[in-house]
Amino acid sequence: MTEEPSFAIPHRPERRYSRHAGLEYEGSTVFSLSPAAEPGDHENEALDELLRDVLDGDPYTYGDWFDLPMALYLVHDTETGDVFRVSVRDGRIEFHVLPETDPDGLRALYGRLAARSEREWIVESSTDA
Repeated sequence: MTEEPSFAIPHRPERRYSRHAGLEYEGSTVFSLSPAAEPGDHENEALDELLRDVLDGDPYTYGDWFDLPMALYLVHDTETGDVFRVSVRDGRIEFHVLPETDPDGLRALYGRLAARSEREWIVESSTDA
């Protein structure tokens, strides 16, 4: 079993409001979770189903209010109080940090996904400051 990732957030996005563009975020931190499995064993539909199965339970409220060609959810963890976006694309589940996101909520969702899937995950992060 590999060590659980810390989900330390090196850079938080800054929220900006514009009269013309509305709400925008400057900078980003994204954690990408890829199943450590054979190729083809982690299609987007299966990952989205796994994610929704976990989000349908306690302690989450979530919504998909965007008409996009990929799954994108705004997630609220009612236990930790964290809010973040989660997407599914290219065979990965991605946690998109928002200004009010803390590592506890990311770790909790990761733990529930890992427990539900009973598989190892490769976690990588990227930051755009």
